[in-house]
Amino acid sequence: MKKILALLLAGCMAFALCACGTPAEPAENTDGDNAEASGDTVVIGVFEPLSGDNGAGGKQEALGMQYANSVAPTVDIGGKTYNVKLEIVDNESSTDKAVSAANSLISKGASVVLGTYGSSVAIAASDTFAQAGVPAIGVTCTNPQITEGNDHYFRICFLDPFQGTVLANFAKENLNAEKVYCLGQLGNDYDQGLVNYFKQAAEELGMTCEVASFPENNSDFSSYLTSAKNFGADVIFAPTSISYAQLIVDQAVAQGVGVPLLAADTWDSNKILGAAQGKDIEIYVSTFYAEGGDPEFEKGFKEWIKADSNNLTNNGGDDIIAAVSVMGYDAYFTALEALKAAGSIDSKAVMAALPNVTHSGVSGDIAFGENGDAVRDTAFIKKANVNDNVWDFVTVQSVKK
Repeated sequence: MKKILALLLAGCMAFALCACGTPAEPAENTDGDNAEASGDTVVIGVFEPLSGDNGAGGKQEALGMQYANSVAPTVDIGGKTYNVKLEIVDNESSTDKAVSAANSLISKGASVVLGTYGSSVAIAASDTFAQAGVPAIGVTCTNPQITEGNDHYFRICFLDPFQGTVLANFAKENLNAEKVYCLGQLGNDYDQGLVNYFKQAAEELGMTCEVASFPENNSDFSSYLTSAKNFGADVIFAPTSISYAQLIVDQAVAQGVGVPLLAADTWDSNKILGAAQGKDIEIYVSTFYAEGGDPEFEKGFKEWIKADSNNLTNNGGDDIIAAVSVMGYDAYFTALEALKAAGSIDSKAVMAALPNVTHSGVSGDIAFGENGDAVRDTAFIKKANVNDNVWDFVTVQSVKK
């Protein structure tokens, strides 16, 4: 089992001491700079939400892959140099659209697929990829069901049982919480899974939890926030999509809730920073990477983002680096390693090679263990700086032994 690179952790600790309309489509970046060098092309499918509830996060995750493609537009496979073509398909954050989006990538000849942001959509598309014999690498989809019982779906991120436990430990140790109000979307695998894992861990630590679920397309959270206040919550845990998160932040401020909001990786977004800017609120998130961990990568990525207005728009209008972009970058290079290990662009050969693939990425060492999951034993906790509109690194958090 690989550990997160000690160097990355040291860098992040040093960092701690210093310091809806029609969405824009991702900028096309398919054939790379050396497209004329060879007629051979390998297709990597990008299965991401570019619209819907998870559109903001999906576009940022895809940006990491596109930047990686600009850095490494070719790959040597079986003694031949191939151009790498990214085929990007919008799954619209919808389980109903997942299968058609997956089939589109299969029809385009994808040797391997990256994504998706959003566990429910990944689960919905899983059988489609399996039947076609096309492997998928989950980037930040954290629900355990994605990889359970199959040999075609892999992932490079930590899982929700770990993330929920990490957040419960943080709530107890750092926020001194005794009562936690947990809120998630009804029927959403990501929300409900995380609430369940958090509650289990919180109760083992002696905390009391009250759980509530809101329906899809809900826009009024006032009754839930009132319930949290009446419950006497010390913390509100709300692992929701970005679109709901912005509403929760606005309405929590308006109601003077007065307790910290705690969330998971989906809230690690400049959209959340924008919603919180200048307001009297505390927001903490768990995530995969803290800005400052790899200055060389960050310099190149920021320059690339700012050089293209479409990229800047897809990143939320600024050059703040989201952890999902870093993970998208690492997923692309993991896919290249799989293609090289397979010695072929045949999807079944790539699938067979993936279990033994390793990659030292910006986010840490990646190696696949049980169920095709990359074992991660630490998460980064960040706090929204409401004055400077940035995420402040708080700590590297693990599970209390």
